[in-house]
Amino acid sequence: MMDVSIYLNPCKKKSSTFADGKIGHNIIEYNEDSFPEIHKNSIALISIPENRGNNKNENKKPYLFEDDFYHLYWRKKWNFEIYNLGVIIPGETINDSFIALSEVMSFLIKKGCLPIVVGGTQDLTLSMYNAYEKLEQTINTCAIDFRLDLGDIEKDATKDGFLSHLLIKRPCYLFNHSNIGLQAPHVNLKEIELFNKLYFESCSLGEFNNNFKKAEPHLRNTDLISFDFNSIRKSDANYFENNINGFYAEQACQISHYAGISDKLSSIGFFNYDMEFASIESNALIAELIWYFINGYSLRKGDYPIGNKKNYTKFSVNLQKVNETIIFYKSDKSTRWWMEVPHPPSDARKYDRHYLVPCEKEDYDNAMKNEIPNLWWKTYQKLQ
Repeated sequence: MMDVSIYLNPCKKKSSTFADGKIGHNIIEYNEDSFPEIHKNSIALISIPENRGNNKNENKKPYLFEDDFYHLYWRKKWNFEIYNLGVIIPGETINDSFIALSEVMSFLIKKGCLPIVVGGTQDLTLSMYNAYEKLEQTINTCAIDFRLDLGDIEKDATKDGFLSHLLIKRPCYLFNHSNIGLQAPHVNLKEIELFNKLYFESCSLGEFNNNFKKAEPHLRNTDLISFDFNSIRKSDANYFENNINGFYAEQACQISHYAGISDKLSSIGFFNYDMEFASIESNALIAELIWYFINGYSLRKGDYPIGNKKNYTKFSVNLQKVNETIIFYKSDKSTRWWMEVPHPPSDARKYDRHYLVPCEKEDYDNAMKNEIPNLWWKTYQKLQ
């Protein structure tokens, strides 16, 4: 197996000692002495100072948020290893950095370790996707973002224009993409039309503010989350690039928490965060976003309904509009809901992780009124 330590600079020596209850006391670091043995069901923190997607040189400044993170408190339920694997060494070209990140990520995912990537521009999402491509795994992605970031396929990928480059990859391992936090003033109509034609999904900032539950199924249905730090409002993040409107800090932490709870999720990246311009507040916020994600991870129920469904209550609803019967499952463990989408038998193995769609009880209630759930309909179109 490849030695991924060649892509990483080890952690710098801790500037202080940490009390027993602090993260800094318990975290396992990659240091100059040795690369740690990676265990299954663990989490690894990776920093990457690659900002050339913002048309500037890579940033080699140390990632100061780690000190804030280390001073936060460990929890009893965190009965798994958390690693800090240091910093991805920026390559001679941005593509070299992409390769380095995807190699490290595919290594960790194979090991059953969940990577948390911090820093760099959001076009690094492509590198995260490439890690799954290496594993030949069909995935769902989700962007926490006030834009759609489709971009121009005729131009290089950038921090706010990369998704189109992902869509043209062949073979394509992307099944679905969703967006949480979309703000209408920052999206043109052509992008929205294309987004809808692809049967992608979104939960706008306004919908989120009205009811967080609209976002939760998207988080539960994704394998990879790309979190744009600029989607947090400027007054809360105190970061120069952030939008005037956006998520409050506590909302961003709520999203991070529920992302961690998702049994399906296997990687997350916090992007568009350049340490050259970081503030005390922005470093502290990044540290708390990571903390809430890890705490969510510790609360996973392991109740994604694949295989034996004896611990689920089954509901069948006949939809006259499409002459289909929708099967709903409610978990006895968490009371969360899923709905089953019909698919060709020949594709059963290929899409076995995608035809069971997370939903809310409201979707079941609406189906009882002969209303087709939007998430069910879009997934149905993609599976036919």
